[in-house]
Amino acid sequence: MSLLELDGVKVHFPVRKGVLFDRTVGHVYAVDGISLSVEAGQTYGLVGESGCGKTTLGRAVLRLVDVTDGSVVLDGTDVAKLSEKELRSFRRRLQMVFQDPLGSLNPRQNIESILSEGMAAHGIGANQEERREKIKEILAKVGLPTNALSRYPHEFSGGQRQRIGIARALVLEPDVIICDEPVSALDVSIQAQVINLLEELQESMGLTYLVIAHDLAVVRHISDVIGVMYLGSLVEEAPSDALYAEPMHPYTKALMSAVPVPDPEVEERRERILLHGDLPSPANPPAGCRFHTRCPWAQATRCATERPQLTDLGGGHKVACHFAREIADGTIVRAGDEPAASAAPADTAPADTAADAPAEIPAQATGERAETDRAEDAAPAEAKADGAEAPEGEADGAEADEAEDAAPADTAPAVAEADSAEADVVKADDAPKA
Repeated sequence: MSLLELDGVKVHFPVRKGVLFDRTVGHVYAVDGISLSVEAGQTYGLVGESGCGKTTLGRAVLRLVDVTDGSVVLDGTDVAKLSEKELRSFRRRLQMVFQDPLGSLNPRQNIESILSEGMAAHGIGANQEERREKIKEILAKVGLPTNALSRYPHEFSGGQRQRIGIARALVLEPDVIICDEPVSALDVSIQAQVINLLEELQESMGLTYLVIAHDLAVVRHISDVIGVMYLGSLVEEAPSDALYAEPMHPYTKALMSAVPVPDPEVEERRERILLHGDLPSPANPPAGCRFHTRCPWAQATRCATERPQLTDLGGGHKVACHFAREIADGTIVRAGDEPAASAAPADTAPADTAADAPAEIPAQATGERAETDRAEDAAPAEAKADGAEAPEGEADGAEADEAEDAAPADTAPAVAEADSAEADVVKADDAPKA
C-alpha cells in the first residue's frame, strides 16, 4: 500500500446568486475525480497550466479546503473523514510549502516565534530552550545562520524566505511535504539552490514530496513520477523519463513542444504543436473528453460524448485518451495536416484559369495586326519605299499592341474605328477602277 493515496477526489465550489435569498446556481469543478498514489520516499510531480486545479488539489490533501467527494488516505487513515480535533493532531504528518513565501509568514513574528509555534502546538520539545536548539539544527540544514532567529520575514530575500518556509515544515518531522510552486517566485540561480536543498533533505530525512509546478524543467529534475492535469482531471501519468521520452496524450505533447531547447538547430527543426481556442471554464466544462475542444486529433464521434478513463498502456504509463495508441502509431492524422493535402487540387484550378486567361489577348492582337497590315497596303507606295520609316512603323504598331493589351475595355471602339477606316480605303481603291 502506498503512503499517500487519492481516490476520486473532487472539490466543487458552489456558485451562489441572489441578494435576499442566496441560492446555488452552479458549481466550479476545480478538481473533478483525481486518483493517484505516492510511494514513501518518492517525489510525485504534478504539472499543468494555470487554473487546472493543482493548488486546490494540494490544499484538499491537507484539508485546507473541504473535499466534496472521494478519499485522501495517508498511511491507512482517510484524512477527508477526520473530525476537527483528530485532524489537528494528524496535520503534523502533512505539511505544505506555499507558493508565496512572504505571504505565508506572519510579518509581526520573528523567525523563532514562527517556527516554534507549530512545535508547541504539537508538543515537540519539553521547553522553549529545547525547541530553540531543534530550530537551530533545522536552520543549519536549510542554509540559514543562527542569528536569523531574532529577525523578521521582511529582512530576508526571496530565496531565504522560501528556506524559512521549508524549515517551518521540517521542524514538525512530517511524512509528506506538499510543495506548491516552491521556486516559481525565485531567480534561476536561487531555484537551483532550493531544488538541490529539497533533494538533499529527502535523502537525509527520508521525506516524501508532492511537488506542484508548471515549470516542466523543474519537475523533470526533481520528480520520480509525473502527473499531468487539465481542467480538474488527470490526463497522463508516467515515470519521469518515460513521460519526457514519449508523451502520449495530445495535451502533454503540446506542453512538451513548448519547452525551449538550448540548441538553435534542434529548436529550429523540432515540431511545435499550437493549441487553438481558449481554455474552457471550470464552471462549464465540455462534455466527454475535457480536452476535445482544443485537441488536434479529436474524433467527434466519441471524444465529444464519452469521457476517457486513465488507462495503463504498459510500464506504468497511464493515459486518459480514447485514441492514444492510434495517435502514437500514426493511424489518426492531425486535423491541421488534412487541409494541406486536400488544398492542392483546389489551388491548381485557379492557377490553370489564370494561365489560360492571357491566351485570348494574342488572338485579338493577331486580328488587329492583320487590319494594320491592310491599312499599310493601302498607304502610298512612297511610305513603303522609305526603309527608315518601316522599323519605326513596326515599333509604333508594337506600342499600340501593348497599349491595347493593357486596356482591354477600349478594344471594341478601336476595332470599330479600324473597320471604318478600312472601308474608306476600299472605296477609294474602287473609284479609279470604275
